[in-house]
Amino acid sequence: MRLPFFYGWIIIAVTFVTMAIGVNARTAFSLLFPPILNEFGWDRGVTAGAFSFGFVASAIVSPLIGRLMDRLGPRSVMELGVALMAGGLLLAPLTTQPWHLYLTIGVLVGAGSICIGYSGQSFYLPNWFNRRRGLAIGVAFAGVGIGSVTLLPWAQAMIDHSGWRTACTAMGLLLLIVLAPINLLLRKRPEDLGLLPDGDAAPSTSAPKSTVSNVVDPEWTATDWTLPRALGTARFWWLSAGYFGGLYVWYAVQVHQTKYLLDIGFSPAVGVWSLGAVSLLGIPGQIFLGHVSDRIGREWVWSISCAGFAICFAALMALAQVHSLALVYLMVFTQGALGYGLTSIMGAVVVEIFQGKHYGSIFGTIMVAALAGGAAGPWITGVLHDITGNYTLAFAIGIGMSAFSALAVWFASPRKVRAVAGRLDRIRV
Repeated sequence: MRLPFFYGWIIIAVTFVTMAIGVNARTAFSLLFPPILNEFGWDRGVTAGAFSFGFVASAIVSPLIGRLMDRLGPRSVMELGVALMAGGLLLAPLTTQPWHLYLTIGVLVGAGSICIGYSGQSFYLPNWFNRRRGLAIGVAFAGVGIGSVTLLPWAQAMIDHSGWRTACTAMGLLLLIVLAPINLLLRKRPEDLGLLPDGDAAPSTSAPKSTVSNVVDPEWTATDWTLPRALGTARFWWLSAGYFGGLYVWYAVQVHQTKYLLDIGFSPAVGVWSLGAVSLLGIPGQIFLGHVSDRIGREWVWSISCAGFAICFAALMALAQVHSLALVYLMVFTQGALGYGLTSIMGAVVVEIFQGKHYGSIFGTIMVAALAGGAAGPWITGVLHDITGNYTLAFAIGIGMSAFSALAVWFASPRKVRAVAGRLDRIRV
């Protein structure tokens, strides 16, 4: 049955809801962090390490998820992710030792989140759009912002009134009840339904054979990119380095900002508000920067987002000296409206360089480096705090890592392989 609109927008809607619940269920660790510390008295590095260990688990399974996506498609991957995340959250209330937290919040939730979070969605979403790829992915990932202003306050309210264990149980049940059924609607590519990307009509046999190509490097795009071939290129390693830096700064600030704000004298209300507002601002940020990337190029938007994280870290450092809500607003705005723009182009950058039937395996392997960055950021930040007694050095490293990530993506130069819609090289074929 033909729909009156492109099925790709159903894919975007399902992803929107999945990201709203799935990503924020993991982000809620920042809210669980203080009560877990207060209850057990563990070191911050040890406790934050559970979140970081989840990235280690994610990094290990990422290439396997990529292969599973190539073979079975997104429905199998998403349902696996829902089962793992829900299982981890439902078992987390049984925690009495650090290793329990590492197994549940770390391994199960971490491995599940690679399936249903930014990485897993980026395995197949780029297939559905070409001209509006950045915009469409930005809309899909903006669901995280809606979830942040609904799920996170709900979770905080449960933590305040019933404890962190009740919050974990409720989030686990929500994943099973909502996400398991809707993800059955997913398909890997429009061709599986007899459609074309962007909802374009099939070309008429009587029409002149004249199309507009976005290929800048025909020799590169003519290559059948397998994982071993990709591993032999400098672009693969520059992307891996850039993605490592991007997730390092993202999660270094996300995990520690709530506790940091409490430490320097802000109220718990400001802590939870700032965490939710970051994702809320990510809604227009991801959509707008995704659209902008379709016009000016992926490298520019990646750099804008990295600059947002650098300013965010600088504002946090300044807050230790100046107790100002204006600096909190600056930190929140630059992190959410600018920094979160990374997600709208993460899949687009890789597919435009290594497009082909092995894209899932290649992207999954690059995400090993990205997830290693996500693991290193919270852990190193926590350890440096335990050693120095403050976050100054850790946040300064975050600024440097932001600059490094932006530079690495420029060296990968996706613009030299395929042009975005706003900068098409018009080649008649």
